[in-house]
Amino acid sequence: MAIYFDKRVQAIDISGIRKMFEGAGPGAINLGLGQPDFDTPEHIKQAAIRAINEGFTAYTANMGIPELRAALAEKFRRENGLSYAPEEIMATSGASEALHLAMEALCGEGDEVLVPDPGFVSYLSLATLAGAKPVGVPLGSRLKYDPEELKNYINKRTRIIVLNSPANPTGAVQTKAEVKAIAELAEDRGVTVLSDEVYEHFIYDGVHVSPAQFSDNVVTVNASSKTYAMTGWRIGYVAARPEYIGQMLKIHQCVQACACSISQKAALAALTGPQDSVRIMRDEFRRRRDYLLKELSAMGVECVRPQGAFYAFPRVGDEALAVSELIKKGVIATPGTAFGKYGKGYMRLAYAASMADIERAVAIMKTVL
Repeated sequence: MAIYFDKRVQAIDISGIRKMFEGAGPGAINLGLGQPDFDTPEHIKQAAIRAINEGFTAYTANMGIPELRAALAEKFRRENGLSYAPEEIMATSGASEALHLAMEALCGEGDEVLVPDPGFVSYLSLATLAGAKPVGVPLGSRLKYDPEELKNYINKRTRIIVLNSPANPTGAVQTKAEVKAIAELAEDRGVTVLSDEVYEHFIYDGVHVSPAQFSDNVVTVNASSKTYAMTGWRIGYVAARPEYIGQMLKIHQCVQACACSISQKAALAALTGPQDSVRIMRDEFRRRRDYLLKELSAMGVECVRPQGAFYAFPRVGDEALAVSELIKKGVIATPGTAFGKYGKGYMRLAYAASMADIERAVAIMKTVL
């Protein structure tokens, strides 16, 4: 019997990043996965263990536990200059769920979502699953949005502009002037900015600026995943005006009910405890970035200097061939086309791997690139 699958599901593919990750052989050097190689800090793990031992293992309020949302409100005030009330913040199962909720709440058939191209793989798929048409906005030679160019892509069907700074896969950081211009452009055109800020603490050149400083038409998404080396804990959060949160909450109730109770307690400890681990990771990632850029340059490989996140996005010509040859020699990288059609000719290298692995990978890259 033939089985019918919805056209939206059939229109998307398995993530190119996960294909590389799942296909990695034993002993492979994995520069394909965007995941810190650091362990979750001990005080965060202990908070989770206490939660388990105290029986904090039942459902929580759909929005998340009050003390976590209060801590997030304080984090936004202290770090981002944003005035969100706890009632405007919802805990989610990672930033991925928060992005999904926003797309589903704001988009339908015939709508359009502007996404950076190259950009994080899920943006295209989530827009498609919501029934909308993802429109890739080419980033140009600097690998980031040009607000003037962005104007040309907005029309009456545009519902969302996805902004990701610092960016995956490019490591680009938008300036304050650029973020302000994008936020004001969206405000003028009645479009919502969906701001993915999961790499905000990993900036080496420049500063992080949240578009919600300049407009109320912003949905701010973040997570503990990268900042505190908690990718597997699946704890994220979304902040926006009550009208946005109210609609997203209805979807969240159906698909997730609530974020993991134990992970919420761990995230609370992360936010309110010592922040030394964040600084240590940032400094180490900067050291790895500088080493990798120096080595790529010595090979004659062109790479726009990443200002943040933990990715390099070098231009390698035939990226399919380059990635294939690297995989044969035991180095996992991600082809640029996994991030959009304008990723052709590039590949992504995640320098969140250990320095020892990066050095081994560089030695192999010298024989391929």
